[in-house]
Amino acid sequence: MNRVISLTDMNSFYASCHQAVNPELEGKEVIVAGDPEKRTGIVLAASYPAKARGIKTGMALWEARRLCPNGYFFKPDFSLYINFSTKILKIMRDFTDLVEPFSIDEAFMDLTGVTHIWGPPQEIANQLKERIRSEIGVFCSVGIGPNKLIAKMAADQQKPDGLTILETVNSFKQAFWPQPVRKLFGIGSRYERHLRYYNVITIGDLAKFSVEILKKRWGKNGELLWYLANGLDNSPVMPCSLDVSKSMGQQRTLPRDVYGFKNIKVVLLELCEMVARRVRQGGYVGRTVFLTLRDTQLNFLSRSMAMPEYTDLPDDIYQTACRLLHKHWDEACPVRLIGISLSELTRMKYRQYDIFCIKEKQTKLVKACDAIKDRFGEHAVMRGISLTEASLFAKGN
Repeated sequence: MNRVISLTDMNSFYASCHQAVNPELEGKEVIVAGDPEKRTGIVLAASYPAKARGIKTGMALWEARRLCPNGYFFKPDFSLYINFSTKILKIMRDFTDLVEPFSIDEAFMDLTGVTHIWGPPQEIANQLKERIRSEIGVFCSVGIGPNKLIAKMAADQQKPDGLTILETVNSFKQAFWPQPVRKLFGIGSRYERHLRYYNVITIGDLAKFSVEILKKRWGKNGELLWYLANGLDNSPVMPCSLDVSKSMGQQRTLPRDVYGFKNIKVVLLELCEMVARRVRQGGYVGRTVFLTLRDTQLNFLSRSMAMPEYTDLPDDIYQTACRLLHKHWDEACPVRLIGISLSELTRMKYRQYDIFCIKEKQTKLVKACDAIKDRFGEHAVMRGISLTEASLFAKGN
């Protein structure tokens, strides 16, 4: 029995969420972008009328304002987007319990075992699209195929409000083999450049190319590219794929350049507090700390260090981050972006206290702070350093 897999992709999701909240903006030029005063002034999403004016993701906000002087500009509201995404997933689970979120605005469904209940795949897709439009207020494109790869690529064929069905691998070959190899899911500019060296220009060229040469050049990734080009993908739809996070992190583009370890450490500690709180809220502990820094020339530094024990305490994360900072960064070099993440996450099953009860005291303290923040907000209690000028929360930052 052939599988029936769908991929539902929300169209211009961030912008559509703001239009759903403000129905009078339907059909208008809506643009979601960061704050230029904090040097995050780039376009994150745009409605289709705005895209028709030349607005593109990643474009500088000043340029977007020049192209759309009468556009409606919104700062990103991720709590709104998560709320909409959660409601959409709930609708999808009314059709089948085999729903796998792929991103905040995309999700796979395995419809193989429910077509006798809901009807043919096209009918299911139309019902789903109508419910999302009427109940949530956003449009979506749906791709349907015999596997996740084909469903994903089919969904990108018709936007906005599209529906593309490719029932077989042969249908995939007819639709995609003539297209440029860059159109294949998983192929970026670097792969495209290297494949051109082998005279691989289209997806069909890649599908017919020697898999042994691809394996020799890129190992397992090369073999995977060959399978994808041939429309072959046996990966299952996994409803529990997001139950365990691989890592959690926070990063900030700073409103001004920061010099010196003393000032950098203020931001580091605040980010470690945020990361540790997120980890605790998820019921995790982690072991490896990643520090990311970017200077004024936009050069990135990313280094990691494993801790002796798993933890969800900010002080443990902070001390490791400071060791990375001192080891790998020149104090005289200004910092524009700082990021902290904790990986190797696992569910917290027990806590090992030390003989002097230091960990026990720290655990009680963070639990008390969590309870206060849960009730009164994230800024109800904070460290004293957050009152200094270097803080992320200082006035003007």
